[in-house]
Amino acid sequence: MTLNLGVLISGRGTNLRAILVAAAERRLDARIALVLSNRPDAGGLEVARHHGAPTQVLPHQGYASRAAYDAALVEALRARAVDTVALAGFDRLLSGVLLKAFPGRVVNIHPALLPAFPGLHAQRQALDYGVRLTGATVHFVDEEVDHGPIIAQAVVPVRDDDTEETLAERILAEEHRIYPAALQLLASGRLRVEGRRVVGGLP
Repeated sequence: MTLNLGVLISGRGTNLRAILVAAAERRLDARIALVLSNRPDAGGLEVARHHGAPTQVLPHQGYASRAAYDAALVEALRARAVDTVALAGFDRLLSGVLLKAFPGRVVNIHPALLPAFPGLHAQRQALDYGVRLTGATVHFVDEEVDHGPIIAQAVVPVRDDDTEETLAERILAEEHRIYPAALQLLASGRLRVEGRRVVGGLP
């Protein structure tokens, strides 16, 4: 099936670019139905426009609760017939309102080998802990932070001379590789979730 993809962003949009390029090159069976940002100055909005993808800005300020904001997100996504939501650097925690609107169809990418180092500054966490390997994880989203069933992971060695910035750059290259590939598995109908385990994910 072809995904009607809604991509939520807050920043530069490098993973968004990887998704857009994969769709343009037909490595990903997806139509980018909407790129939505909570920040009007997000660089990813220009990335979307450059690739001809429709954009919308929906600032999160002024809503009574996270659930109220998520209800507005759902309305915007449904107006574009979105069936799958990809988080690509979206800096808001999602409530059950959005997750229930798109059950089993909300996906995120995180710069660590989950369940290690969830939350913010995962690269710094990896360096502070002294691990020799870290990486990137694509996972289904649930109501806990960086917790849902894992679709794909990529391993990145940690070098002795790494800084947070150099490690983040190498992890990001792997994110750009595995995120479109994981979304394509979803498009192909090959994924199913058994408990917390995803069957049919990338090796």
